[in-house]
Amino acid sequence: MIADVNLFGLFFDVALITAFVALAALTVLRRLLVAVGAYRWVWHPPLIDLALFGVLWLAVAVAATQFQEYLVYLLG
Repeated sequence: MIADVNLFGLFFDVALITAFVALAALTVLRRLLVAVGAYRWVWHPPLIDLALFGVLWLAVAVAATQFQEYLVYLLG
């Protein structure tokens, strides 16, 4: 299991990296949902955003564990 990512001499936890990737994906997804008008149909948009962030973070974390060997080779 990857515990840390060495980025220019600084060690970052994988959970932090996957959270940032999920946040970037959530930003793109939110803009798409606003453009489509999907937020007009939900009761509390921040709850939807939180749930989407959780799902995206889980998906990125699972993908990171599935492709662990490739990520180690890619990140050095």
